[in-house]
Amino acid sequence: MNFFIFHGTGGRPEENFFPWIKNELEKLGHMVNVPQLPDADKPDFDKWFNFLEKYEKDFGLDTVLIGHSLGGAVLLRELEKIPNKVKAAFIIAAPIGVSITKYYETDKPFIAHPFDWNKIKNSAEKFVVFHSDNDPFVQLINGQELAKNLGIELTFVLNAGHFNTAAGYAKFELLLQKIKEVI
Repeated sequence: MNFFIFHGTGGRPEENFFPWIKNELEKLGHMVNVPQLPDADKPDFDKWFNFLEKYEKDFGLDTVLIGHSLGGAVLLRELEKIPNKVKAAFIIAAPIGVSITKYYETDKPFIAHPFDWNKIKNSAEKFVVFHSDNDPFVQLINGQELAKNLGIELTFVLNAGHFNTAAGYAKFELLLQKIKEVI
């Protein structure tokens, strides 16, 4: 399998659970790409999607996409535009615009216009959405609405914050478990 992990606002490939999950998946023989999105501190819709175009040709049934925070919204926008179906999409603590998030102004270009849920649902064989009750950046209602729009049950994790290092997520065992169930 080919894995692509998208970070969020201010994100880097070497933070949070990204290095750990990359290492675990590579030990299982998978290819893992965690691209550094340009100017991560000031997300620019056009810059980010122009940058990601070079990867889209690799998205197919042997691909799993993982998006954290704004990277989850990026993942959803990618699913709206790619012609191929991917194996699975794992979306973690993503804003989808149903409430004001901490970084709403910078997230707005990614989430302010409606998502094409039918196209998104038809672009992946399986979806898993993670969210917590005490996320200081993205309210739980985002995860609840996202899961509802995808027609799946939310994977709720108590006291997981924003699933970042500050919340104790240098590792993310449940994500690895759910990935193994899908692949």
